[in-house]
Amino acid sequence: MTERSTPRIIPVVGHREAGLALPQSLRNAQSPAAAGLLTDARGRPLRDLRISVTDRCNFRCSYCMPKATFDKDYPYLPHASLLSFEEITRLARLFVQHGVQKIRLTGGEPLLRKNIEVLIEQLSGLRTPAGLPLDLTLTTNGSLLARKACALKAAGLKRVTVSLDGLDDAVFRTMNDVDFPVADVLAGLDAAQAAGLGPIKVNMVVKRGTNDHEILPMARHFKNSGVVLRFIEYMDVGVTNGWRMQEVMPSAEVIARIHNEMPLVPLEAAAPGETAQRWGYADARGNHDATGSEIGVISSVTQAFCGDCNRARLSTEGRLYLCLFASQGYDLKTLLRGAESDASISDALARIWQQRSDRYSELRSTLGADAGGPGGRRIEMSYIGG
Repeated sequence: MTERSTPRIIPVVGHREAGLALPQSLRNAQSPAAAGLLTDARGRPLRDLRISVTDRCNFRCSYCMPKATFDKDYPYLPHASLLSFEEITRLARLFVQHGVQKIRLTGGEPLLRKNIEVLIEQLSGLRTPAGLPLDLTLTTNGSLLARKACALKAAGLKRVTVSLDGLDDAVFRTMNDVDFPVADVLAGLDAAQAAGLGPIKVNMVVKRGTNDHEILPMARHFKNSGVVLRFIEYMDVGVTNGWRMQEVMPSAEVIARIHNEMPLVPLEAAAPGETAQRWGYADARGNHDATGSEIGVISSVTQAFCGDCNRARLSTEGRLYLCLFASQGYDLKTLLRGAESDASISDALARIWQQRSDRYSELRSTLGADAGGPGGRRIEMSYIGG
């Protein structure tokens, strides 16, 4: 294949999802030069790439990897099916040329991927077209963070986000469903702060009737800690978690609970396309107290933010998804392991993004319970990360 010939976009159908073909009308479209100016069908730029490095996790949180599905017989991907670190870095370099400024490593639990520090070191060497380093971050359940924080920082990781769904040990052990103690996650947070992996963010998925009584204890604990605490509405990602709207606590209710005890003031978004609405603690005069850290709420269910979503997601085995709630992905691994040049793969990425029009959260109320865009069943969060 010559460098500027039309690349093949190869759909793969498997037990995880159905394939999605590139529309015929775009196969011969002129792709833009890779200079960070790429936009999708709704005018949204490509700025954020989430990369899943493993489909395995040592927790069994009910909203993500419930034991009923992810048991000892679950068919995890064999190692040969995973993208190598070199393949991930090659793709990441092409994404960066098209505008990506932030890369988040995720899973499953990314710290379970052997020698993850090697990948971080490779990615930390990438630069944007303007010559700037990437915002390189990682989301983890914190179980291995205490032992790995220093090595992650030394490899070039900028910061971490830790999932923590409550401070009460009994509640936390119930939610992770493997009897893992909350104290070990808190120790990981301390280690990450000491290593300089900040600003640290802590994500709490709020499930009404399960852990919503932990909202205020979490807010009290992380106030003045330097940690950004974010509350996430329980989302209908995938179909194995038994999602019900009755278990969603709207972010507005979360803010009201905290505000009644610890007054809050709204803050401006830190960057375009940011998923979280930011709030700061108020001082005695009602102004933002910058020493009190801040909180955020991610309201994908009640306040869709599809309009400026600038994120793409790369699965563990090299399938590209254009939405967290997608049901179909593009097979990039076949291109990587074929004879395709960087220019051809770059063209493929451009065409895929240009035809993107996903807005599932905006359409949720008009879709059926198992809908996820063209093709039906939504992909699981453990497969493409949050």
